[in-house]
Amino acid sequence: MAIKLVAIDLDDTLLNSSLQIAQPCREAIRQVQDLGIMVTLATGRMYRSALPYAQQIKADLPLITYQGALVKNSFSEEVLYYRPVPEELTIEVMEYFQRAQVHFHTYLDDELCLESMTEEGRAYANMARVEPRMVPDLLAAVREKQPLKIMAITENEKALLDMELELKSHYGKLLNITRSKPHYLEVMDRSANKADALQVIAQHFGIDRSEVLAVGDSYNDLAMIEWAGVGVAMGNARDVVKDAADHVTKSNEEAGVAEALHRYVLSQHTG
Repeated sequence: MAIKLVAIDLDDTLLNSSLQIAQPCREAIRQVQDLGIMVTLATGRMYRSALPYAQQIKADLPLITYQGALVKNSFSEEVLYYRPVPEELTIEVMEYFQRAQVHFHTYLDDELCLESMTEEGRAYANMARVEPRMVPDLLAAVREKQPLKIMAITENEKALLDMELELKSHYGKLLNITRSKPHYLEVMDRSANKADALQVIAQHFGIDRSEVLAVGDSYNDLAMIEWAGVGVAMGNARDVVKDAADHVTKSNEEAGVAEALHRYVLSQHTG
């Protein structure tokens, strides 16, 4: 069936190492949109961090943000899907990260919330291009409002893997625990994932999953790539993502998204 909806991950997928959308990708997206095909973003980033990129590609659509915890339209701001982390589990996970003595932060009211400005927190805020909000006591803050995500960051990849396995053994049926980058461990509500969020958007527009194309590179993209009718992994993707995909395109530094759009969408409409 013809593709009617395209969902594209941001970091290490649509964005190059300079955090820019390459011109070939912009042009391919514009051509796809001119055909009346919808293009949205599916990212672990917060909504306010994803919004400028949605505006660049003129995506007047619900955006998948916070790994799927929030699906919100980039123009009307209509919310289609909202899945915060339950309070009790939030506190348990934060206390776990405290004991592990790793940097962690959370998100309240679409703000990046930190207890202290660590090196990891500063680097993350710079990448997301948002000004963090300093909160004296995150545990107290999340008792007032449920967060959309909790993130731990450490350069010690083995320690991060150990934490991921331990958290999954305790909370695997209650929470979505995944990595977006080798040093980012992210914790969301169980129903906050890119596949469920993409399904919500498809159903909202009356689109069958066979008419959906999803493009991504990392562990947090796996469910979305497996759910979509056509799943595409970037050339720089994790091996497990490549194995799950229908096609492996070029890397994010080689405008792989543009190649995928030409192969699966634009080539079907030529002549």
